[in-house]
Amino acid sequence: MRKRPLITAAAALTALGGATFAYASLIERNAFTLRRFDVPVLEPDAEPLRILHISDLHMMPDQRRKQDWVAALIGTDPDLVINTGDNLSSPHAVPGVLRALEPMLDLPGAFVFGSNDYKGPKFKNPLRYVLPGEREYVQGNDLPTEDLRAALVDAGWADLNNARTTLKAGGRSIELAGVDDPHISQDDYDSVAGPISPGADLHLGVTHTPASRVLDAMAADGFDLLLAGHTHGGQVCVPLVGALTTNCDLPLSMAKGLHRWPGSDSWLHVSAGLGTHPTAPIRFACRPEATLLTLISR
Repeated sequence: MRKRPLITAAAALTALGGATFAYASLIERNAFTLRRFDVPVLEPDAEPLRILHISDLHMMPDQRRKQDWVAALIGTDPDLVINTGDNLSSPHAVPGVLRALEPMLDLPGAFVFGSNDYKGPKFKNPLRYVLPGEREYVQGNDLPTEDLRAALVDAGWADLNNARTTLKAGGRSIELAGVDDPHISQDDYDSVAGPISPGADLHLGVTHTPASRVLDAMAADGFDLLLAGHTHGGQVCVPLVGALTTNCDLPLSMAKGLHRWPGSDSWLHVSAGLGTHPTAPIRFACRPEATLLTLISR
């Protein structure tokens, strides 16, 4: 009889754990959310400019709900679309990614790739993200990277993987510089580094992983707004505490959202992204998201 309260408590904890897992895996990971931020980076009296930031789709071929939700973002009427990578989770996912992005492909756009645009998912212990020590990158099978790249470039989007360019959007001249994924040491910012062009109206730095070495360099060159993904906002967060990991050297307080990059005049937006790793298809206290950034006067 004395053990009954312990048994009851254990049963209650088990039930609570099961309910939490069911919520995280069945409900929250599909509770797609549009975030909105105003970013004061334009010249005085400039008309606002809208950037739709999409990241970390981690698309599987059968994820039609996600594809439909992303496609409907055309209704936000963006001037420019920025995709910060990790689009794929299957060798067969390129058509699903393009189905999701298709309504936006006629708009000015740019992209960089993440590690999961090159190699597919492979099971790993989720605790490796929060335990101390070096995290070895676990590679899966090759993904159809070049098929996705060709489709986006053919649509007119700028490939910013270790590249720099200028494009027109919203009646403005926008200078962009980007790097391939720092998470797998594919970044080469030195090849595109240099002070911002005074002839452009806006300057954007783009990376998948918000590695400080890249963000520091972009901010030092004077880029107004830095855009990144990769962190999943922590993916599984503790209420009132927040993210337990960013899977890079970004501070936990910057795991998602809009922040001023320390020691600079640059703003940083980190998207919590829209997907999950297929072997850990849960989100908790961190809904999947895309973001509409409305750039306004300083």
